[in-house]
Amino acid sequence: MTAYSDAVPIAPSIESAAYKKVFWRIIPFLTLCYVIAYLDRVNVGFAKLQMSQELGFSEAVYGLGAGIFFIGYFIFEVPSNIILHKIGARIWIARIMITWGLVSGAFFFVHSETMFYVLRFLLGVAEAGFYPGVILYLTYWYPSYRRAKMVAIFQAGNPVSGIFGNPLSGWIMQYFDNTAGISGWQWLFVVEAIPAVVIGVITLLYLDNGIQSAKWLNDGEKRLLASNIAEGEHGMPDNPHSLWAVFKNGGVWLMCLIYFCFVMGQYGITFWLPTLVKASGVVGNFNIGLVSAIPFICAMLAMIVIGHSADRHRERRWHLVVPALMGAVGFIVAATITNGPMAIFFLSLATAGVITCAPLFWSLPTAFLSGAAAAAGIAIINSVGNLAGFASPFLIGMLRDMTGDSRIGMYMLAGTLIAGAALVLTTSAKVVNR
Repeated sequence: MTAYSDAVPIAPSIESAAYKKVFWRIIPFLTLCYVIAYLDRVNVGFAKLQMSQELGFSEAVYGLGAGIFFIGYFIFEVPSNIILHKIGARIWIARIMITWGLVSGAFFFVHSETMFYVLRFLLGVAEAGFYPGVILYLTYWYPSYRRAKMVAIFQAGNPVSGIFGNPLSGWIMQYFDNTAGISGWQWLFVVEAIPAVVIGVITLLYLDNGIQSAKWLNDGEKRLLASNIAEGEHGMPDNPHSLWAVFKNGGVWLMCLIYFCFVMGQYGITFWLPTLVKASGVVGNFNIGLVSAIPFICAMLAMIVIGHSADRHRERRWHLVVPALMGAVGFIVAATITNGPMAIFFLSLATAGVITCAPLFWSLPTAFLSGAAAAAGIAIINSVGNLAGFASPFLIGMLRDMTGDSRIGMYMLAGTLIAGAALVLTTSAKVVNR
């Protein structure tokens, strides 16, 4: 194909074809990576159904172990994203996937609380930088006005992981249990770790660092895509001083607080949903897995509908507030009713709300961050916000042990979602809606 002249206007059909090539080359692959990453991060929620009883772990021990992942994640996430920006996504994302797969498989050997804590921490260290790294990577390919939809499709890996991963986890634990004298929860960690290592190796061969290194794009397409990126950058300048400016930017810390509130709800669901479904009266690990997929199917539909509406109306704030309030209502009602099917319905509402918040949220900080500032800013926001991944399961487990009542933790999650929704409304509509 002939390279396009810079002086000749680009037809919309040519631009559309170029972005279609980019989409099919990178988005399905990155989404698959996220499905695998999220499954290895939260499959401990299913392992708990057997592991806690077999090893004598209390609710608080499980909650601390589930959450300590995010301490390692927090410490290493900003350095990880800066390294990715310097050496390229291909090598660094492959490194992340291979190491987290190896650590996840090592949970096979857990026999004590200390070993559980250490491996969860190391899993956080290994995975640090994957999610914000992909968010940063998408800024290398898409201008801001095309990015929200791509982030939403990538983020769909979260509910997809629940839809397929929950039944898979339940099936492995139920039907592999005592095979070769090995417990089902041990088989769970080994079997689900293998795809991460395999896809990590494939990443080295498949992924490109950016537009200029993509051999599947011609010169004209590269110029077109690069020009759109340059025209769409309205954020901080890409210079050494911009990294320090990120830390001084009040907007970045507001984003951290908003994201913290939403992540509280997200991991309250992902780490405790199997336990909540079991408490609703569902019997058998495989059946629990099947029923646990229902809320994630609802979340997938909500993400598509609300994400499409946000892009069509070019409005971000209320499209983020509404799902946050959906999540709060879902938690409150699910905590107060005893009817099993109705509890599942409102758990589905809560799941749809909290999971929909994540892709819509990232349209806020990427509206005023770009270049090196984006590498540091996105990582700071994600790492600080993900400390809620430590706080949420730990506080819920502690409250359950202290009170014997699961409702208190769900009320706490509802409160944080309401607070997050209120903080969203303090942002500038002029900035985040462009």
